[in-house]
Amino acid sequence: MTQLLEKDSPFMFSHECLHAFKLLKKKLVNAPIMIALDWALPFELMFDTSDFAVGAVLGQRKDKHFHSIYYASKTLNDAQEHYTTTEKELLVAQDAKSRLIRWILLLQEFDIEIRDKKGAADVAADHLSRLECSA
Repeated sequence: MTQLLEKDSPFMFSHECLHAFKLLKKKLVNAPIMIALDWALPFELMFDTSDFAVGAVLGQRKDKHFHSIYYASKTLNDAQEHYTTTEKELLVAQDAKSRLIRWILLLQEFDIEIRDKKGAADVAADHLSRLECSA
């Protein structure tokens, strides 16, 4: 259904459209399990990219377990799909910042450590970047 956001995109209510609508409706009434932030704990902003989408998760670790505070994801446009992997990684960092600007501005008061993780160790953000929408 994300293709319908493009200018002058024709709308044809197909079986796939109905399925996507029902899935979206189901997801909107079932809130994901997220925690309230704890200013005493460090924050982690994880993000990942794929060929067609980017995803980010803001969260904190409590008792060695990661807990999500906020999710963000978006599909790439035609030009962005041709970016190099490095450019896509920087794009998701920039996009996460614009979506989470309140958090980022508050986090600037703290010392932040950035660490790279392989996709297998970065499960939540890796999963968000690999959700393909077929319309």
